[in-house]
Amino acid sequence: MSEAGLVTDTAMVLAAGLGKRMRPLTASQPKPMVRVAGKPLIDHALDRLAEAGVARAVVNVHYLADALEAHVGARKTPQVTVSDERAVLLETGGGMIKALPQLPDPFFALNADNIWLDGPNNAFAELSRRWNPDQMDALLLLVSHARAANFNGPGDFHMDPNGLLSRRRDGRIAPFIYTGIQLVSHRLLRDAPEGPFSTNILWNRAIAEGRLYGLSFGGLWFEVGTPQAIRPTEEALQRG
Repeated sequence: MSEAGLVTDTAMVLAAGLGKRMRPLTASQPKPMVRVAGKPLIDHALDRLAEAGVARAVVNVHYLADALEAHVGARKTPQVTVSDERAVLLETGGGMIKALPQLPDPFFALNADNIWLDGPNNAFAELSRRWNPDQMDALLLLVSHARAANFNGPGDFHMDPNGLLSRRRDGRIAPFIYTGIQLVSHRLLRDAPEGPFSTNILWNRAIAEGRLYGLSFGGLWFEVGTPQAIRPTEEALQRG
């Protein structure tokens, strides 16, 4: 553990998506540059990393990459390096594989459009305390429906008392929603497909092997996937 109580000083920020659900705001800017409460979405994520003591961030870029690369390159903390996907958008799994030479074992991974308010403990410190590399290929930060603002879906995962995850069952509501934040072992990424692919492929294998775990987050998480979600998110952030 570091002085900040973290098992790693590095995070990958997944920022290469096309942002189709955020149109028309993404017609001329990448989704991570869309402003919420006065600053770009990606700065919400990078600021939280810096506050937690995460010193390095690897940010992947694809759509309108020049603008995003220039923006993150101006930051001092965390120190940002870019994983360039201009040629081919590699999706979540392929993006991690491309960036793997820059990532220690384990590393945090998070979506660039995440906004959350910590509960009693910092999210990254919570993940670090729960981490057990002998048992886990990945540890996903989850929220209950009551702690997920702007979210209307049926949920993503069921979690047993030990934290083991299983997928939402057909026709059921799953009690936990994935926040887009996880702690990842290189073991999860072994024997990965080539080219673009979703992390879901690797999660499914980890579930089958009993190595995908979850942690219920004690704070609040905001789904900011569409323009309509911005105002209620800003209002909630003002309330604190």
